[in-house]
Amino acid sequence: MFKNIKSDLPASVVVFFVALPLCLGIALASGAPLFSGLIAGIIGGIVVGALSGSNIGVSGPAAGLAAIVLTAIGALGSFENFLVAVVLGGIIQLIFGILKAGIIGYYFPSSVIKGMLTGIGIIIILKQIPHFFGYDPDPEGDWAFFQVDGENTFSGILNTVNNISPGATLVAIVGLSILLLWDKVLSKKGKIFQLIQGPLVAVAIGIIFFVLTQNSSVLAISSDHLVSVPIPEDAASFFGQFSFPNFAAITNPDVWITAFTIALVASLETLLCVEATDKLDPQKNVTPTNRELLAQGTGNIISGLIGGLPITQVIVRSSANIQSGGKSKLSAIFHGFLLLISVILIPRLLNMIPLSVLAAILFIVGFKLAKPALFAKMYKLGWKQFVPFSVTVFGIIFTDLLVGISLGLAVGIVVILLKNYQNSHFLHIEDVSNGKHKIKMTLAEEVTFFNKGAILKELDSLPRDTYLEINLLKTRYLDLDVIEILDDFSVKAKERNIDIQLISKRGVVENPPSFTEFFRTRPKSKLSLS
Repeated sequence: MFKNIKSDLPASVVVFFVALPLCLGIALASGAPLFSGLIAGIIGGIVVGALSGSNIGVSGPAAGLAAIVLTAIGALGSFENFLVAVVLGGIIQLIFGILKAGIIGYYFPSSVIKGMLTGIGIIIILKQIPHFFGYDPDPEGDWAFFQVDGENTFSGILNTVNNISPGATLVAIVGLSILLLWDKVLSKKGKIFQLIQGPLVAVAIGIIFFVLTQNSSVLAISSDHLVSVPIPEDAASFFGQFSFPNFAAITNPDVWITAFTIALVASLETLLCVEATDKLDPQKNVTPTNRELLAQGTGNIISGLIGGLPITQVIVRSSANIQSGGKSKLSAIFHGFLLLISVILIPRLLNMIPLSVLAAILFIVGFKLAKPALFAKMYKLGWKQFVPFSVTVFGIIFTDLLVGISLGLAVGIVVILLKNYQNSHFLHIEDVSNGKHKIKMTLAEEVTFFNKGAILKELDSLPRDTYLEINLLKTRYLDLDVIEILDDFSVKAKERNIDIQLISKRGVVENPPSFTEFFRTRPKSKLSLS
């Protein structure tokens, strides 16, 4: 874990600056104490980060649960009663992990996962526009189209025109310029610019700007445009911010209903994020999903016991970690320690950070998730990929994360049914040991994304020093998801000294550099082999 410390520590600082306003904003949007969001961020970083099998995933309070939390606190009568549901939800997640329910994560098609990443990227950009210009009535972390302040995503942007804060806007533009200069130029000039990340410099400039202009009638940034971390007067008031579950409410049926809802939604969001972060991971590591459920369940139990919000793995912080060069779980763990240390030692300094500078950081994160070129790429893959992708993107933008993904998944299933999907996938493996393992893998006539879990498991279990023959002579339809698994596996195969021979109607090829390119038949489709 510590061999990549030079990459992980700078990445953890960036994740810290992304996580801080989101922890506070999600707590505010949830109708919970602000400190509860920080607790969830700290536990998600330190505890879940340590227990998780993901190298680059980051956990914390999730925007997708904000509406559930807000409703549940009111329905259950108090925040302390709600904490009982969080603890029970964590226990239910442990049961999910023990029952190996994590396999569900493999049954989401690639087009939907890419749509989720793109939709979230667009949402981040749209939601940060008001904060960038110093207009902040809606809290950070409210990703839903219909906002908690009564506006919607687009009306909030329109209202910004008449509420621009000159100081917040100026420092945001300076911060964005620093980030772009760092990303495009300085990071390639020397190791010092890789060690000291652009977001850290942008935040430092933001604090200096606030201090120098706080007495200005034009450029001063008001307190509601700054980070707002609770400031305890002494040790007693600090520990007084922790809340504890009222276990007398455990007999209330509504508590159990809320607990199951939290467990189900948090597990689903986590599995979706795991699938997405694995796809973004340059190292193409495969996260053990059942272990992830166990880690998340443990985190939620601890978070609920000390007054924190529910926790999931979250794509915004995870993608920021990947984009900043994080390579191991140390970056997630250290970002949790940064949250803990900062809220204890320097809360007043944190409260000098302009939200507009943090919005500039999130702009970069959002753009890298939602690059315009991806739309063209998905369109070229054909309508079977483009339609579920587009439905997911627009569903997330105009509703929320889970609804958008559900719509995309429904369309994806319909597409498969229209393709006369046949559930006849099988793997036939022959082991003829002769110095080097020789394994023959024969795929069925129809192989879709429903089969990728089994294929991924088989490929991941192959021993080192193997000669793998993949026979596709009988395969008429090979889903893009499976092709991408083969592409990802080829990266790991080199590390494990596994040679691949691909046999298909197009001929025999040894160790193809790109399975995707090999199966490309025409610009609009990569799927059909016939």
